[in-house]
Amino acid sequence: MSESKRKVLLIDDERGAARIIEAAFSKFERDSYDLHWAQTYEEGLTQLCTGEYSVCLLDYQLGKRNGLELMREPSLHSVNTPVIFLTYVNTGDLDVLAMDAGALDYLVKSEINPRALERSLRYTLRLQETLMKLSDAATRDILTGLYNQKEGLRIMENEVTRARQFDRPLTILLINVDNMKMINDTLGNVTGDKMLFNLAHAIQDEVRSVDFVIRWGGDEFAVLLVESDAVEGRDRSESIRELVKQLGCTVSIGVSEWNASRGGVSELVDAADKALCEAKWSGRDRVA
Repeated sequence: MSESKRKVLLIDDERGAARIIEAAFSKFERDSYDLHWAQTYEEGLTQLCTGEYSVCLLDYQLGKRNGLELMREPSLHSVNTPVIFLTYVNTGDLDVLAMDAGALDYLVKSEINPRALERSLRYTLRLQETLMKLSDAATRDILTGLYNQKEGLRIMENEVTRARQFDRPLTILLINVDNMKMINDTLGNVTGDKMLFNLAHAIQDEVRSVDFVIRWGGDEFAVLLVESDAVEGRDRSESIRELVKQLGCTVSIGVSEWNASRGGVSELVDAADKALCEAKWSGRDRVA
């Protein structure tokens, strides 16, 4: 969708307030947005979790619950939609609490007018763009553009929490390039780096958009398969293993499915690492 028609989600349980916001949108001088309205906490959370919106206007009071609770929902961990917090009264520390929860701006409803709201939307979008660039610099691997290991561990912690809370499967793949040192020694580091870059993007193309691909180490990658069990993980691993051969190299892959008895992230990774070692010891170019 073009920038002139970015989608904005309004979560507010009052029809009158929604109409005032809608009227303000119609009077913007520079920008044009596609406004969507969610009237309840539950509906707003569901729509926000889609990740389809450029900005969310979030009311503080939503029936018996509130916007601060919504922003702390575990299901929003991987959603990067910036939030502008709305409230009727500018009292106490609500503005600080909203910012601490992750809101990028704060508006008092009685002070909202088309110019102020348009300014807030423009400011929030630009701030979000800047924050995303800074985040990428801190969380992405320079060579491949994948998540680095530090960010990968943070993602894994979040996804293990989600798997435990909702009783859903979660599987990790540890992928190691076979004989990478020999490739570098024979063909040179530049060729080796190019191979790692191509390998990273081949892996990304083979998994779903909801999954996470991580540069785990020099010649090692991790893939976190969301809501997938070990059987699905092995099938995906075999597809990756066959695809990689087209790049002129082979990989060994260890697969591990999370379960409550296994514990946390470190236990999940350790199990996948042991499986990877088994694949290596068994002759490489295989899945364990």
